[in-house]
Amino acid sequence: MTTPDAPHRYGERVHVLPGAFASTLLARVAAPQTSRAEVVAGVRTLSAELCRAASDALLPTVEVELETRMASKHPQAGRWRGRILDQASEVVVVDVIRGGIVPSQVCFELLSALLPESKVRLDHLHMARVAAPGGGVARADLHGSKIGGSVAGRHLVVPDPMGATGSTATVALDHYLEHHGRPASVALLTLIATPEFLAKVLAHPSAPHVFTVRVDRGMSGPDVLRTIPGTRWSEERGLDGDDYIVPGAGGVGEVLNNSWC
Repeated sequence: MTTPDAPHRYGERVHVLPGAFASTLLARVAAPQTSRAEVVAGVRTLSAELCRAASDALLPTVEVELETRMASKHPQAGRWRGRILDQASEVVVVDVIRGGIVPSQVCFELLSALLPESKVRLDHLHMARVAAPGGGVARADLHGSKIGGSVAGRHLVVPDPMGATGSTATVALDHYLEHHGRPASVALLTLIATPEFLAKVLAHPSAPHVFTVRVDRGMSGPDVLRTIPGTRWSEERGLDGDDYIVPGAGGVGEVLNNSWC
């Protein structure tokens, strides 16, 4: 990546955005007084930041020499030399309906502006969490999909605002591996992740990388919270008994869609 990750000990496949910009914006997104319009705008900006980080970390680059508009006046000096994303790279963005609708569209549009349009695809998965009888999440069910073909050798990007239990992400990745091939890389983009989410998804055979603004572990003990995140990973907790993230951001998917049913 072009910038270092925020300090943690979750391993090299976890990337936590550094600096105060993203954390400040996420704090506003999570605040109860923030309007829906502000939440949508904040989620769009944060999704773009996560997409940038994932692109820098996982997409191949090539050395190029390109002509600029100044080349007509300065034929030699008006040429730029440097590294850009390899224009042969193929990327598949996955829209996990419904919380992932806005983030996936942001990533799809950004990547379509950076790569040839023929190299970027947007897939759709209709998924829902299934509640356990005693509370919490029993599993995630895949109810339907609109997938444009194989992902073999392509870079898979899955933006979903909340990385809570990891059930949705792993079911989605299972589906792609079983039916659509093995991607060259996998990037899971979440505004917030939990230690439980990280443990589950990092064990998946697709070897995903996780890009997040922060890791919430608010249900951990005070002594654990005083350590660098990931130091006592097995003792960290970010989910309550209903599998909601603490401190979290509440129902971001419901806010984005103005839907509370």
